[in-house]
Amino acid sequence: MASVDLATSIGRELPYLRRYARALTGSQSAGDNYAAATLEAILTDRSIIADEADVRIGLFKAFHAIWQSSGQPVEDGEVSSRERRAQDHLSKLTPNSREALLLHTIEEMRFGQVAEIMQIDQSEAEQLVRIAMDEMANVVRGKAMVIEDEMIIAMDLKGIVQALGHDVTGVARTHSAAIELAGAERPDLILADIQLADGSSGIDAVNELLGSLGDIPVIFITAFPERLLTGDRPEPAFLISKPYSEEQVRSAVSQAMFFASTEGLKA
Repeated sequence: MASVDLATSIGRELPYLRRYARALTGSQSAGDNYAAATLEAILTDRSIIADEADVRIGLFKAFHAIWQSSGQPVEDGEVSSRERRAQDHLSKLTPNSREALLLHTIEEMRFGQVAEIMQIDQSEAEQLVRIAMDEMANVVRGKAMVIEDEMIIAMDLKGIVQALGHDVTGVARTHSAAIELAGAERPDLILADIQLADGSSGIDAVNELLGSLGDIPVIFITAFPERLLTGDRPEPAFLISKPYSEEQVRSAVSQAMFFASTEGLKA
């Protein structure tokens, strides 16, 4: 594959590698660092990906080669209490199960593709996804709030979250309603649409909430995910594309709860 064509193809898939890496680490900076390390490895040795028939699979496979050799669930350095709790929760899970689950649900990879990326048998990939769904649904419980102006979608999200065993503090349709709701009961997790009913930004509402409530994981739901996966500014660690599937929401909520910051979570 010509260098220009390869670079273009990688650039097209890079936002989604960032999405995957951020969800895996629970952090924009840690996830983006792993994505950058993957690009550096490819620049050093283009044969890592140049011989792959599918650039997307090759890119994710290159990421996994790095992740398997040095991957950590949170960033290195001084470990905060939040990160320590995340490490404790994650240590209880079957190795490689989260990776398989995210690839299959959030990135919508077929089991055969998951197997190729992770260099395992397809039957093992299928088993790891099943294990992850069972384990993650039973390890952590918390409280979520929903910021969504379309009531049908809001009720759907609420039902999915409650079916996982989490409490939902309420649904807000506007910026001001979100501030009021969070002030009444602090959530462990926020699910937020980008555009709200009053024309305000869900991102602005979330930023205000994080400023007053501290570090809370946020799952943004948007029809244009690539706009929040540039790596050029503060962006979410967890992102779901519209239209979403129930499986994607379940996976994202379960992943995000592992990185929730409050002591109220029940393990």
